[in-house]
Amino acid sequence: MENKLAELETRLAEIKDLESAAYVLHWDQNVYMPPGGAAARGRQIATLTRLGHEKMVAPDVGRLLDALQPYAESLPYDSDEAGLIRVARRLYEEKSRVPPQFTAEFYDHTAATLEVWKEARPVDDFAKVRPYLEKTLDLSRQYAGYFDYEHIADPLIGRPTQDPGMTVSIIRPLFAELRDQLVPLVQAITAKPPADDACLHQHFAEEEQWDFGIEVIKRVGYDLERGRQDKAPHPFTIEFSIGDVRITTRVDEHYLGSALFGTLHEAGHAMYEQGSRADFEGTPLAGGTSMGVHESQSRLWENLVGRSRGFWRHFYPKLQAVFPDQLANVTLDTFYRAINKVERSLLRVEADEVTYNLHVMLRFDFECQLLEGSLAVRDLPEAWRARMSADLGIAPPNDRDGVMQDIHWYTDYIGGMFQCYTLGNIMSAQFFDAALQAHPEIEGEMENGEFGTLHRWLIDNIYQHGHKFTAPELLEGVVGGPMRIAPYIHYLREKYGELYEL
Repeated sequence: MENKLAELETRLAEIKDLESAAYVLHWDQNVYMPPGGAAARGRQIATLTRLGHEKMVAPDVGRLLDALQPYAESLPYDSDEAGLIRVARRLYEEKSRVPPQFTAEFYDHTAATLEVWKEARPVDDFAKVRPYLEKTLDLSRQYAGYFDYEHIADPLIGRPTQDPGMTVSIIRPLFAELRDQLVPLVQAITAKPPADDACLHQHFAEEEQWDFGIEVIKRVGYDLERGRQDKAPHPFTIEFSIGDVRITTRVDEHYLGSALFGTLHEAGHAMYEQGSRADFEGTPLAGGTSMGVHESQSRLWENLVGRSRGFWRHFYPKLQAVFPDQLANVTLDTFYRAINKVERSLLRVEADEVTYNLHVMLRFDFECQLLEGSLAVRDLPEAWRARMSADLGIAPPNDRDGVMQDIHWYTDYIGGMFQCYTLGNIMSAQFFDAALQAHPEIEGEMENGEFGTLHRWLIDNIYQHGHKFTAPELLEGVVGGPMRIAPYIHYLREKYGELYEL
């Protein structure tokens, strides 16, 4: 069995290398590639993706997995060997359903779509990108059709790289329960006088914002010897190996919060990837176990840590020193209230913690309707405006800040992405509570700019396991039970109840 396992590992490493090479091309397309390279880049990514797909579904891989199955079942469930065989089987079964040529066509199409989106969004031209989005929807439905499902979105949600095990029938009632708690909270807060966030809307030079953000993420634990930060139209994290995990951000010189919290958010993703065990390198065990768990880490560092009062007791004097003209006369309390201002806003990525999930639910519902056929792409802009008006009392004046604001539908399938943000928010509170129960000193350390205890706890309990356990298994091991919204709602009510005197 050792020889067969070694052969499987060799084949998986080759597949991982092809995947990583395609990721390098994705990263370059978003960061440095000139527009003239778009057509060739789509072909290059499609070729690498197709080759990796073909290698994954090769008959020899299936025979190896069949031969190794009894061996895996004889091992403890949490052994590395059993985990590797289990995860490889999951990937093999998913990819065996989908023709490699379809995968190549899809990635060629999305490479082209991304370039059109980058041109169309700044000039508010949804008509230009609409035919591409319609084809993306057709391809998303085609992908789902390769699987058996209860709801057409289920295969997209349950992809091994997304949220395996989650379905529309699970997510809808969970979101409904959360919505029932959030809407009254939003109404209670917005009935109060709004927080003054004028201090965030001044001129802040890009270079100084950039340098401050780098210092913050170095302090919390992002290893720049194994990563770097660049600019991109939409912030993202990408992993080429455990030793090369890169992040991007975007800087608004007239709004301090964009780069500051975007950088911290992406660093949370990157630290998760960097925290995988070194011996998982080159295997499908490296990396986060699901997008929901991944988002739990980015949102934990961005919000539960980065928007906390204790965090800024340490970092605010340093920020004032960087921007004395803008912040010298702004108190910590004013700044803290400003970065936690709750308001009805247009952009998901800059939404506050209380309204954020309403943005996510809107997108999740639209994905389901688009896939079901009850909503057409051509009607999406107007549907977006109507739903924003109903849910948040504000409607986008254009499509740039409406249906075109998120990059995801223009680089990936329609379906299976947006639910992860709210699942991540829910799990972030559960994980942070567990960390505080194990180490009550964490909050005091944060006030002194020390994050090692929290970071080490996350590595030991979440990061190091990589992809070996599913999200429910990880939750069971870390918090002793399933996903629950109660800790998250308690966190929001306690924090914003104090801020808005509810």
